[in-house]
Amino acid sequence: MVFSSLLFTFFFLPAVILVYFLAKDKYRNYILLAASLIFYGYGEPKFIFIMIVSIIINFGFALAIDKIKFSCGKAKLLLVLDMAVNLGILFVFKYLDFAISVTNQVAGTRFHIKNIALPIGISFFTFQALSYVIDVYRGQVDVQKNPLLLALYISFFPQLIAGPIVRYKMIEQQITMRKCTLDKFAEGGRRFLLGFCKKVILSNNLSIVAVKVWAMAETITNVNPIILWIGSICYSLQIFYDFSGYSDMAIGLGKIFGFEFEENFNYPYIAKSVTEFWRRWHISLGQWFRDYVYIPLGGSRVSILRHILNLFVVWFLTGLWHGASWSFIAWGLGYFVLLFIEKFIVKPSKRNCVLRILWQVFTLISVNFGWVIFNSVGISMGLRFCFGMLGYYNTSWGIDSNVIYFLREYGAYMLMGIIFAMPVAGMLSVQIERFEVLKKMKEIVLPVGYGIIFLWAVSFLILGMHNPFIYFNF
Repeated sequence: MVFSSLLFTFFFLPAVILVYFLAKDKYRNYILLAASLIFYGYGEPKFIFIMIVSIIINFGFALAIDKIKFSCGKAKLLLVLDMAVNLGILFVFKYLDFAISVTNQVAGTRFHIKNIALPIGISFFTFQALSYVIDVYRGQVDVQKNPLLLALYISFFPQLIAGPIVRYKMIEQQITMRKCTLDKFAEGGRRFLLGFCKKVILSNNLSIVAVKVWAMAETITNVNPIILWIGSICYSLQIFYDFSGYSDMAIGLGKIFGFEFEENFNYPYIAKSVTEFWRRWHISLGQWFRDYVYIPLGGSRVSILRHILNLFVVWFLTGLWHGASWSFIAWGLGYFVLLFIEKFIVKPSKRNCVLRILWQVFTLISVNFGWVIFNSVGISMGLRFCFGMLGYYNTSWGIDSNVIYFLREYGAYMLMGIIFAMPVAGMLSVQIERFEVLKKMKEIVLPVGYGIIFLWAVSFLILGMHNPFIYFNF
């Protein structure tokens, strides 16, 4: 079950909301827990047991660590064991087949590939569970003594399969003390609707272009480089509106039930540097690696060589987190190279205005090329696509029939995608607030507009439009 489906939007979510608000306060958390387990188990019920095992393990380790927290050595040993168990489970389900494949290639062995099915969202709930236990060890949060409430934190359906990665310390108090108001409910509904439309109207339509262009790229020598650029730009926009759309829906659903989640995307394509891009893109993931990997390794307050090593480790792990594939690893290490250049060679913040603008353009182009590697099956395919974009295989840059077709059929979605990737809505809102007449018109026009785009999005789902789910690797 996914948010951008008729089943979730018109059946599951209304049913959960109805039962939740009819119930007494003391039962509401347990209703959300039951709903979360049903949501997760709808497609593959067997995966529920993996998540339950993860909850039990981390609940037990956290209690044990809290009990002996004054014995630093023993507590640290338990923390290491907990990390080993969590990462071991993640390794078996997500990376074992990849490790076997690499071993066979390097050592010439013939170990059998296990073809283990990947539980959806295992990376998300594993990271959330780890952050909870680590924060208990650090004394930053109180241990949760009710296993059902910890289960709710780890399995909460709004952010379970697509993020954001919610840290326990951010919602520790909200689990037991939160207010569900009409204003917050309305705000949450609007935010969910916004994310829903971003996913269904923009991301899904842009994905059609990306899929077709990647299929064309199988015979790269015959493809007009302009087509490849159109495909790569559409994929860059698709993944932004998909990821940020799901984050918007998660934040909106959280508000409906009284929770406040932090923002996860902040117009990343307006970033002036690679560093800024990652402060704006998938913010919760970046903060997780910063707080639990980068800073414990020493961060930037070490020697230059150690700082470089720390960056390498973080970006290798970031790439690997996204999927068991050399393409994801190469994508992550690509950012390591870019950040190395940015931090130790170019240092754009210290340059004049022209060079800062040039670096901003370079950052945007580099991110686009990075998404090509990210979306390609194998590094070689990704590199061929990139070289094709530069005209290496085909120097015919003219406006051919394929270019005309994509621009005619999907040009409007591309234009909307580019415009709304910038903070246009925020700037318009500021200007509207300056005029009383416009403010009153906004109160009427905005709800009508939300209704129209929602019906537009729903019509795509009713017609059976292409509706990909790209979180299977996570």
